[in-house]
Amino acid sequence: MKINRVAVTALRIVLVGAFLLLVLFQVMSLPGQFAHMAAENPERAYLQWPLTIFGVLEVACVQVVVVSTWKLLTMVKQDRIFSRRAFVWVDAIMWAIAAAWTMLAVFSAIVVLNADDPGVPLLLILMLAAGAAVGLVVVVLRALLRQAADLRSDMEAVI
Repeated sequence: MKINRVAVTALRIVLVGAFLLLVLFQVMSLPGQFAHMAAENPERAYLQWPLTIFGVLEVACVQVVVVSTWKLLTMVKQDRIFSRRAFVWVDAIMWAIAAAWTMLAVFSAIVVLNADDPGVPLLLILMLAAGAAVGLVVVVLRALLRQAADLRSDMEAVI
């Protein structure tokens, strides 16, 4: 299983880098971007804090997915992925995706109702469709994990 070990290590490196960039984005970039927007466009300054909170919460959902993926990788490395404990982390991923999608849906509805140009609403609808697809893929993969975990526990009972 050398390829498995290499893939897990490579993915962990990517996850650490992604998590660090997400923290930087959450702490510096988003607040700075919306503060700059408020300073440059005073008539829209009231949007600074709602947009900052929205952005920080969306990034937090991605961070939950990163941490949960890390935990699942640990289970893969220890050959315990097909166990009931894996469902805790898969469920965390599902709930994080659902929360992020719901917040994006509310945000998109507000933008669509107030938009002058169709470009941004279409982009938001595309993002909603992509988010729904990712969420549904995770639901299907969770069902496959459940089947595999059931089969493994049946085989262990026989052996």
